[in-house]
Amino acid sequence: MSATASTGALARRPASRAVPQGAPIGPRWTNALFVMPFLIVYLLLLVIPLFHGIWLSLNDVDLLSRSSEFVGLKNFRDLWADEHFHQVVRNTFAFVLMTTPVFVALGLALALALNRPGRTAAALRAIFFGSSVLSVTIVTLVWKLVLMPQGGMLANITNSVGLPTLMPLTTESLALPTVAAVTVWWIIGLPMMLFLAALQQIPREIYEAAELDNAGRWRTLFHITLPSIRRTVVLVAIIEVILQFQLFGQAHLLTQGGPNNSSRPMVQFIYEVGFQQWSLGYAAAASQVLFAIMLVAMAAQAWASSRKQSF
Repeated sequence: MSATASTGALARRPASRAVPQGAPIGPRWTNALFVMPFLIVYLLLLVIPLFHGIWLSLNDVDLLSRSSEFVGLKNFRDLWADEHFHQVVRNTFAFVLMTTPVFVALGLALALALNRPGRTAAALRAIFFGSSVLSVTIVTLVWKLVLMPQGGMLANITNSVGLPTLMPLTTESLALPTVAAVTVWWIIGLPMMLFLAALQQIPREIYEAAELDNAGRWRTLFHITLPSIRRTVVLVAIIEVILQFQLFGQAHLLTQGGPNNSSRPMVQFIYEVGFQQWSLGYAAAASQVLFAIMLVAMAAQAWASSRKQSF
C-alpha cells in the first residue's frame, strides 16, 4: 500500500474522543438523586402500606385493646363463608357493570357531538364537565333534594301527571341503579374530555380523504374514528373500572347501603368493619380481596382489548 493511500485511510478514521483526566467512567449514580424524592414518596405511600395491609390481613387486630394475634388465612376463610360479604361483592360488580359501559358509550357520544368549534359547543362542554369538579357531598345533597318522596322534584313531577310517588332510594330494586345514575351524572365529564382530546389528535386530512371517497358518517365512524382512538377507549374503560370498584361516598351518603343491604359496596363494608366494628384484620382481608378483584378485572380488560386490536 502506498503512503498516499495510508494517509487517506488514516484521514478517514474518526478521531477518538479524548477522555478528560479524572472524569468518572461508567454510570453516574448521582443521577439517582433526581428520582430519589419520587421513590421515597412511592415507597412510603404505596409499597409499604400495601405490604403492611397484607400483613394485617393475616392477623386478628383489635383496635380497642391494641392487641394483635397471627391467624394466617382465617380472615379470608371467614370472608368466604360470610354471606354479607358475598352480597356486597355482587353489589359492587353490578355497579361496575351498570356504570362503566355507560361512561364509555355516553362519554364518546358527547365527545363526538361537541367536537366542533363555536360558543354553543364550548358552553355545553363546560356544563357537562362542570359537575365533575363538585364534591361527592354536594352531589348527593342535591340529588337527595331531587329524590325526596315528599316535596322533591321527582315526586312533584310524578304527582303532577297522576303517577304514584317514586321512592328510588328506599326501594330495594331501585337503590343501586339510582346510585349508578347519580354517579354517571356526576363524572361523565371526565371521559368526555378524554375522548375530546383523542378526537382532536386525528388528522383532518383523513376525514377530507374520506369525504372525497363519499364515505358516510357511520362508515367514517367505524373505519376511521374508532380505530384511531381505540387506545383512549381502553384507557377510559380501565380508569372507570378502577374508579367504580372504589364506590363509597355516593352509596354511603344516599342510601347508607340500604335498603336491606341492596346498595352497600365493598369499600363501605371495609369501612364499617374496620372503623365501626374495630376489626382491622378482617377489614384488611376484605381490602386485599378488593385489590385482587380489581387487578383481575383490569388484566382481563387489557387482554380483551389487545385481542380486539390484533384482529
